[in-house]
Amino acid sequence: MATVGGQISHVPMTRDEKRVIFASSLGTVFEWYDFFLAGSLAAFISKSFFSGVNPTAAFVFTLLGFAAGFAVRPFGAIVFGRLGDMVGRKYTFLITILIMGFSTFLVGFLPGYASIGFASPVIFIAMRMLQGLALGGEYGGAATYVAEHAPAGRRGFYTSWIQATATLGLFLSLLVILGVRTAIGEEAFGAWGWRVPFVASIILLGVSVWIRMQLHESPVFERIKAEGKTSKAPLTESFAQWKNLKIVILALVGLTAGQAVVWYTGQFYSLFFLTQTMKVDGSSANIMIAIALLIGTPFFLFFGSLSDRIGRKPIIMAGLLIAACTYFPLFKALAHYTNPALETASARAPIVVIANPGECSFQFNPVGTSKFTSSCDIAKSALSKAGLNYDNVAAPAGTLAEIKVGDTVVNTYDGKAADAKDQGKAFDKTLAGTLKSAGYPAKADPSQINWPMSVAILTILMIYVTMVYGPIAAMLVEMFPTRIRYTSMSLPYHIGNGWFGGFLPATAFAIVAAKGNIYSGLWYPIVIAVGTFVIGMLFVKETKDSDIYAQD
Repeated sequence: MATVGGQISHVPMTRDEKRVIFASSLGTVFEWYDFFLAGSLAAFISKSFFSGVNPTAAFVFTLLGFAAGFAVRPFGAIVFGRLGDMVGRKYTFLITILIMGFSTFLVGFLPGYASIGFASPVIFIAMRMLQGLALGGEYGGAATYVAEHAPAGRRGFYTSWIQATATLGLFLSLLVILGVRTAIGEEAFGAWGWRVPFVASIILLGVSVWIRMQLHESPVFERIKAEGKTSKAPLTESFAQWKNLKIVILALVGLTAGQAVVWYTGQFYSLFFLTQTMKVDGSSANIMIAIALLIGTPFFLFFGSLSDRIGRKPIIMAGLLIAACTYFPLFKALAHYTNPALETASARAPIVVIANPGECSFQFNPVGTSKFTSSCDIAKSALSKAGLNYDNVAAPAGTLAEIKVGDTVVNTYDGKAADAKDQGKAFDKTLAGTLKSAGYPAKADPSQINWPMSVAILTILMIYVTMVYGPIAAMLVEMFPTRIRYTSMSLPYHIGNGWFGGFLPATAFAIVAAKGNIYSGLWYPIVIAVGTFVIGMLFVKETKDSDIYAQD
């Protein structure tokens, strides 16, 4: 690629350059396969590593264990971004893939809580943090590497392959999980088979290392290195100089924060909603998501290519706005088509919790050590765990909470009473019988699931993901100069996706438990998407015509 008279000369990519980009993208598939396993297998991880706490706290703890990997991603972006801008793009690939691969492999052999106690969840979260650190250095390097190989006018299309391969990583993880599950059966999978996909990642690690050994350094980076123009202090230049820092901030609040919540709502929260709230069996939920991913993935390339023609910003902003406006009706429709019996029971026998508000806690317990013993907390915990909607009605102080299911009242108990354990068993039995009599299903009936409509809704959610995610890599690369590009683009991307997006499942779950409405967790992605849309429309500039080869 060359610049002549201020105009960019379009030189066709060589076969070797295409091979390099393909190899880079394929390596990203394996990276994301490793990282997504913890999210897809959250229920089994909860039972194995967090079995010493109550089920509701264990599930929240597991989600936060998954999110812990996202929490450290910005630190990985800083560490590997600095290395990539000073030493080179290629070398980060080998380091990040090795860290990711070995930490994932070790999770497959980690003893459970029953064997080594609290050391089990501690080690698990440590492995998640190592994975997050590696991934924090992976994406910025892959996006920068591919964009710096791509011809001008085609960066959106070429970098969209990275976006597509991230989704294919999830798709591959679901296929492996489904294959193992089918081969050995649900009982064996729940006992030990869920570990197999983690152990199998050692094969992917070997393939990924071999592929990345074949890569060559970015020609743009080699040029500035030969000219002595590489940054001596990329962190200082990126974040201590307002000229660049203001662009970093805009990239976060005007692009990646909203992109992240749309991404995780479409690909992760939808899976949690199906399995935890709608009580769809794990195999069916995974198949639905896999089909939606298969249909939706080509749209990454479509929107990436479209952004080369009409711009990155219009597509991303449209995706944010449309998603925010349609999440509530789409998730309500998803509930209708996957578990109609639950919807019917809710309408026929609505549930009301009658309790003293002063006794009701915000049941967010990340470390699993708190005990929620008030009658209000016991009532809400039981209903939230069952994925049921309920309304709240205030009761006088000093009275025990009641659960009203239609016209039937179920009395709770004081969790601090001497015979609380026996009362708890009686309460659980009474509540289960009352819910069953009122028509509330314990699980979604597979024969009543409307597969075409359910998959169609999930595909729409996926297309939203492709709109906001397909063009994002090219836009971030184009916002920053070559000498500090890796560092500058990595941090806002990973704060957005690591913090705003990665904490979405745990945050939404806690909101639902507090409010009693299974859809209330959607307010989190909606508010962030709308905020990002407003800031992006007002302050973020279009980048598609930027000449990144002239940005030293």
